[in-house]
Amino acid sequence: MPQTTHIAVAIVDDNSLITERKNKLSVLRKQGVVYPNDFIPSHNAADLQAEYAADDKPTLEIKAIAVKVAGRMMLKRVMGKASFATIKDGSGATIQLYVQNEGVGEAIHDAFKHWDIGDIIATEGILFKTNKGELSVHCKILRLLSKSLRPLPDKFHGLADQEQRYRQRYVDLIINDDTRKTFTTRSAMMTSLRHFMVENAFLEVETPMMHPIPGGATARPFITHHNALDQSVYLRIAPELYLKRLIVGGFDRVFEINRSFRNEGVSPRHNPEFTMMEFYAAYTDYQWLMNYTEMIIRHCALQVCGTTQLNYQGKPLNLSTAFDRLTITEAIHKYCPQAYSDKQLNDVHFLREELKRLGTKPTLISAKLGALQLALFEETAESKLWNPTFIIDYPIEVSPLARESDKHKGVTERFELFIVGRELANGFSELNDPEDQAARFTAQVSAKEAGDDEAMFYDADYIRALEYGMPPTGGCGIGIDRLAMLLTDSASIRDVIFIVFIVFIVFIDFIVFIVFIVSQSPHNF
Repeated sequence: MPQTTHIAVAIVDDNSLITERKNKLSVLRKQGVVYPNDFIPSHNAADLQAEYAADDKPTLEIKAIAVKVAGRMMLKRVMGKASFATIKDGSGATIQLYVQNEGVGEAIHDAFKHWDIGDIIATEGILFKTNKGELSVHCKILRLLSKSLRPLPDKFHGLADQEQRYRQRYVDLIINDDTRKTFTTRSAMMTSLRHFMVENAFLEVETPMMHPIPGGATARPFITHHNALDQSVYLRIAPELYLKRLIVGGFDRVFEINRSFRNEGVSPRHNPEFTMMEFYAAYTDYQWLMNYTEMIIRHCALQVCGTTQLNYQGKPLNLSTAFDRLTITEAIHKYCPQAYSDKQLNDVHFLREELKRLGTKPTLISAKLGALQLALFEETAESKLWNPTFIIDYPIEVSPLARESDKHKGVTERFELFIVGRELANGFSELNDPEDQAARFTAQVSAKEAGDDEAMFYDADYIRALEYGMPPTGGCGIGIDRLAMLLTDSASIRDVIFIVFIVFIVFIDFIVFIVFIVSQSPHNF
C-alpha cells in the first residue's frame, strides 16, 4: 500500500522535526521568559513597501527611518558574520531583515542562527536599501517572540494537498498568498454589502440561531438539546420567519447576515453550515426585489473587483446587462431546444416517466404538474444558466411562504437567481394572509407525516404574528459563500470558508492517526 506508507513516513519525519524544535524550546525555557508579550510593532511591511520602496539607497540613508516590525520568518540565510531573514506580517507583505554582530551583538546573532523557519520574530532597526535594491531593516534589536514547533510545508511546493489546505486553513493562509487574497476579498465583499444595505435604509438585526421550531425553508435541520428546558431545539435553517416578525413589529426594512445550518450533503457548492444575507422590505414585491438584487450583485462586483465584466473558471461573465427573466418552462425551452414540446411539459404522466428515466428521486412521482416541471428544469436546464437569470413564477406546492399570484392560480410571485449554473438567491412577495399561511403549514405537516423530511413544521406563533397584520412585503436571501466564490473565481465553496465542517476534519485526522499507529506495528519494521 504505497499511499499508506507515504503518509506514515511523512508523519514520522514531521515528528522528528517537532522533537528537535521542542528540544530547542526546552533550552529557551531554562534561559528565561519564552513567548513574551511586550513588543508592539510601529509599522507593517505593506505600508513600508508602499511608502519607501521607490526611494533609492542614498535617500534612505539620509532619512534614517527607525522602525519596529514583527512577523513570521519565511526565509533565512546565514552568511558568517551577517545573515538575512524575510518575515511576513499581518499585512500579508514581506520585508527583509539584515542581521550582523555589529548590530544585534554576537550572542543574539548566534542564537538567531538556530531559530527556525516559521518562528515569530521582532526587530527594531533602521530602514535601508541593499546593493541589490531590496528594502530591508538593519536590525539593532532582534527577539524571538513565538517558537514554531511544527515545520511549514516545503517553500517550493507549498501546501499542495487540497484536503490538507481545507483541514489546516491556518497553514494554508501562511503559505498561500492566493488563499489570503480570497479571504480579504470576501471581507471586502461583506463590508460592501453592509454599506449598501444601510445606505438604502435597511436596519441590520440579529435573530436567534436556536429555534424551537425549524422554519423559513424546506430543509432538514440539525437537532440539539436544551438541558435547562429539557427540550429539543434546532439550529436555524433560515432566519426568515423571525425577520418577518420584525416587519410585523414596524421595521419596514431589515437585513441579517447570518449563519444557517442544514443537515444535508457536502459538495463543491454545499456546506452544512453556510452564510446568507436575508433582507425584507415592506411595500415591495418580487419585481422590486429582482431589480434590487441585481443592484446588490453589481455593486459588490464593482466594489470588490472594480468591474462587472468578470472571468469565472476561464469563461467570461457579464454582470452589467439586465439579468434575464424566464419562467420554468421558458428556461427548459431555451436551454434544451426541441427536447420537449409544450404538450409534453404540461403532461403529468410524461413528466413522471421522463423524471424516472433521468433518475430523479421517487418522492417526486406523486408531485403535481408545477413541481414536476421544476424537477425537470433542475435536471436539464439549471446547470446551463451561465449568465445571470431569474427563474420566476414558481408553483405554489414548492413555495409554502410565497404569495400566490393574483393573475395565475397555483403560481407564486417567486424567483430564484442563477449564475454560472447554480442558485445564488431566492426571493418572493411574502405571504401575509394568516389563514392562507396556516393552510400552507398544515399541508407541509401532512407532507412531513408522509415521509418528506424537509417539509416545514407548523409555527403557531408566526401565524399569531401575521394575525396582527404584516404589510405587503418582499424578501430575499442571497448565498454569501456562493457570491464570494463568484467574485474570487473559486471553484469550491470550501475555498471561501475559513474553517470547513469540523466533524469532517476530525474524521480525516483520525484516519491519518490510525495509519500512523499501524505503520509503527512490529510487522511493518
